[in-house]
Amino acid sequence: MIITVAGNRKEVKEGLTLPELIEQEKVEMPEYVTISINDDFVSTEDRNSTVLKEGDNVEFLYFMGGGC
Repeated sequence: MIITVAGNRKEVKEGLTLPELIEQEKVEMPEYVTISINDDFVSTEDRNSTVLKEGDNVEFLYFMGGGC
């Protein structure tokens, strides 16, 4: 099946779970990343049970703090 990850179309296996995708994409510090699928944020509770579907658009978002 085809999904989009961070703006790049990728062919992945049917039934790919979000944790499997995180591992495949070698996401750094996955415990600190916020994930959206089709512009909807995935809650921490749902992360392990989420199965991706054909055409999904997945984004990994890192929120940075900073200032003076």
